[in-house]
Amino acid sequence: MAFPDIQSFVRVLEERGELVRVSTPVSRELEITEIADRLVKAGGPAVLFENVRGSEFPLVIGMLGTRERVALALGVRDLDDLAKKVRDLIDLKGSGGLMGMLGNLPKVRDAMNLPPKRVNTAPVQEVVWRGDEVDLGKLPIMKCWPLDGGPFVTLPLVITNDPETGERNMGMYRMQVMSKNTTGMHWQRHKTGTRHLEKAKKKGQRLEVAVAIGGDPALIYAATAPLPPIPGLNEFALAGYLRGERYPVVKGVTVDLEVPANAEFILEGYVDPDEPWVEEGPFGDHTGFYTLPDQYPLFHVTAVTMRKNPVYPATIVGRPPMEDAYLIEASERLFLPAAQMILPEIVDYHMPPAGVAHNLVVVSIKKEFPGQAYKVANGLFGLGQMMFAKVIVVVDEGVKVNDMDAVWKEVTQKAVPGRDTLTGRGPIDVLDHSSRGWGYGGKLIIDATTKRPEEIGSPKSSRDEQAQDFALDIFLPTAEADLPTFEGVLAQRQTDDGYWIVSLNKRRAGQSRQLAEAFASHPAADGVRHLLICDEETDVNDIGDVWWTILNNIDPERDVWELDGLLAWDGARKLHSEGFVREWPPKIVMDRAVQERVDALWHVYGLPERVR
Repeated sequence: MAFPDIQSFVRVLEERGELVRVSTPVSRELEITEIADRLVKAGGPAVLFENVRGSEFPLVIGMLGTRERVALALGVRDLDDLAKKVRDLIDLKGSGGLMGMLGNLPKVRDAMNLPPKRVNTAPVQEVVWRGDEVDLGKLPIMKCWPLDGGPFVTLPLVITNDPETGERNMGMYRMQVMSKNTTGMHWQRHKTGTRHLEKAKKKGQRLEVAVAIGGDPALIYAATAPLPPIPGLNEFALAGYLRGERYPVVKGVTVDLEVPANAEFILEGYVDPDEPWVEEGPFGDHTGFYTLPDQYPLFHVTAVTMRKNPVYPATIVGRPPMEDAYLIEASERLFLPAAQMILPEIVDYHMPPAGVAHNLVVVSIKKEFPGQAYKVANGLFGLGQMMFAKVIVVVDEGVKVNDMDAVWKEVTQKAVPGRDTLTGRGPIDVLDHSSRGWGYGGKLIIDATTKRPEEIGSPKSSRDEQAQDFALDIFLPTAEADLPTFEGVLAQRQTDDGYWIVSLNKRRAGQSRQLAEAFASHPAADGVRHLLICDEETDVNDIGDVWWTILNNIDPERDVWELDGLLAWDGARKLHSEGFVREWPPKIVMDRAVQERVDALWHVYGLPERVR
């Protein structure tokens, strides 16, 4: 089912009981965030706020806040069907005579939906603001978190054309409102928008930019998808394929760019590559931490076009799980067939919410030879945006990659620390606050597959000796209640599957390492294989909180050590006194006063009590 626009999708959600309307006045500063955060974490409905203070436009949020709603948005019954849809498209028959070729016709028709369709008139151009009429303050743009540098457009579809080739690109880059007609443009160093801006600078010209707000759910998803750099394959093409019909586009009013005809708003303008960059941020990001202020280009808005009665779509990011987790899962399913074409032994893969996309990838393989887990992991590091992955765990084909309890048990049972763990380095997401350098840091591979004889024993073992070392693989986890003390330890516990979790109030250089060495030599370490050292804000009884903190706060090459058969992960904060020169960001926490106000008004909003 193809949705012509956001408003049609909102109507369907409301008919299905998956959207509620709130007519009570709400604040775009923090209040909407607190409501939306509670709802998405509880699997609750989307919300249409009809009365946002300071704006005449309603705001909808949480449209893609469950796996089921994302599947509905993309026209499939289940997200797993996306993999089948792509596999069917790329599996064209090349034999069987005329009848064999005729069997390709349905797939060819699907492929014909890839190019967008130019139209002459569009709903999104029914109202036009130009020049002094432009005032971004009239839109219900949210300030999401207490320490944010200002209001941010959180669901922008940013459109540019390559100044040299004309190839179009659409990406989702947050935009901080700087004035009534300017915003920051968060083009990170690896993003296509940055390359377009660099090319415009070489040609001595401004880069035209159009920002769509709205469109339809398939296009919003497509703007987040990690598309490979294939000529002619862009976000409009992907959305057209998912919709099953060519995507309608219209030429901008003041820019020579094609924009989605079915959007709610379009911001038209330019970025001048010769203009000084501006400070953007902080921003409560998808990592669950604040991204600290940095310098980014300035986007000048010269016109705003819109429908006569538009709805402003928004999202929030922050501590997982959030709405973006389901978009990430859609990309997993969509690109699984492509990964399997390159690495055919892959059975499945998953990027769990605790890993906030790039910090953790779990992949299951059909193993046929020794070393295959490392072959697959290193292959994944070379695939597009998978280059940003920090930790890759490889498991056997029978393990469900989205069952994290099962995955972590496999890790303790089948991965001997040191022998079956390997660190390296490479590109890292620039939003990673713990890496050794900006966009550059350590990586970790954990081979939790069943071992072949050649994989047993130390690296110096001969082939004959390796097969005799299976006894080293036998691990019987035990959880001790009587645990040692150490300076700064606030709480700790051991799990039944071989993990020792510690919350540490770290105040001096080397404190984590000394703790790890002391605990590794203690008898209580006999029944564990992993020591997880977290910061002082981590709840050791919440395993999701533990792994989210660990994965955010480590550079594996620097912070993961093997000590006498124990793998220690230093997820405590890093200090200037130990050589970490960047500022350590705070975790995102909502103001208590806002939480209390939402508590008091929940029944007034008319929101369901079950998800309060």
